[in-house]
Amino acid sequence: MELDNRSQFPFILLVSYLIVFAVLAFDPFDRLTWFAENLTVWIVVGTIAVLYARGIRFSNTAYAMMAVLIFLHTIGGHYTFEKVPFGWVTDLFGFERNHFDRLAHFSVGFYAYPVAEWLLAKRLVANKFLLWTYPVFAIAAIAAGYEIVEWIYASGSDPAAGAAYLGSQGDIWDAQKDMLADTLGAIVAATFFLFRR
Repeated sequence: MELDNRSQFPFILLVSYLIVFAVLAFDPFDRLTWFAENLTVWIVVGTIAVLYARGIRFSNTAYAMMAVLIFLHTIGGHYTFEKVPFGWVTDLFGFERNHFDRLAHFSVGFYAYPVAEWLLAKRLVANKFLLWTYPVFAIAAIAAGYEIVEWIYASGSDPAAGAAYLGSQGDIWDAQKDMLADTLGAIVAATFFLFRR
C-alpha cells in the first residue's frame, strides 16, 4: 500500500515524538510505571516504522490520528495517567477522577482509520459495512487483549506500581470503561473514514 511516498509528515511526527519522549524521560513520577507505559508506545512506534520501511504507507490523516495516542501515552507515562495535570477538565465537568486515561483510550480507537485504509487499499473487503465494522471489531479485540495484559502485569508487580500502571483510581469498572472508550474512538474513526471516502 503506497498512498504518498513523498510526504515528510511521518518523519516530522517521529522527530516530534522523540523530542517529547526525551523531555518527559527526565524525572518521571515513577520510573517503573514510566517504563511499563512507554514500552507500549515503543512497540507501536516500532511497528509503524517497520511497516513504513516495508512500503506499507498510510495517509497523513492516518499518521496524525495514530500520533495522538503516542503523544498522550508518553505524557501519561511521565506523570502516571492518574496524576497528569488534567484537573481543569475534572473541575469543568465535575468529575471525581482524572479522565486523561479515558481520552488516551478513546484515541486508541483512532487506529481504526489506518486499518480501514489498509483494508480498502488491499481490497480485502467488498462492502462498506465490512469496511466500517472490521476496524471497529479489531480495535475492540485489541482493547480487550490490552486490558488482560494490564491485569497480568498489575497482579504480578509491586502493588503500588501495579495500581499506578492500571490507573483505575478506585473504579472497579475501569477496564470495561477503557474498552468502551477504545471502541467508541474506533466507531468515530471508522465513520470519519467512510465519510472522507
